[in-house]
Amino acid sequence: MTVLTERIETTLPIDQAFAFVADFANAERWDPGVASSVRTDDAPLGVGSRYRLGVRMGGRVAPMDYQVTAFEPGRRVVLAGTGRGVRAIDDIRFTRTDTGTRIDYVADIRLVGVLRPAGPFAAGALARIGQAARDGMERALARLAVAA
Repeated sequence: MTVLTERIETTLPIDQAFAFVADFANAERWDPGVASSVRTDDAPLGVGSRYRLGVRMGGRVAPMDYQVTAFEPGRRVVLAGTGRGVRAIDDIRFTRTDTGTRIDYVADIRLVGVLRPAGPFAAGALARIGQAARDGMERALARLAVAA
């Protein structure tokens, strides 16, 4: 098990930051580890919304399916992801600040099945992936704030 904790500060207002980050179809716009991200249902965004991501893994792209399991507009979104040999829970919380929004992002990533024994060895690589995602999210939110 690897738990990644990242904090992002943005000048973007909380409603706009939430709308962008909570919709995982935008993940490929901010996470360099995501080659593709599409919404796979037509219902309004909320609990039960589903996504299919193409996640870069060592030179290949592997499918990973995510579903929203908690949804509190402007405050919190939780997504559960499953892929071959991996399970993830992404818990993303939003707080209004004097200058915009603070985003606290916790990703609990577990290797399962035949990959489980590699879990302790993957922690460093997963931490680098998390830092790259944080940096990408900061850049994407900054671009949105300038355009707003």
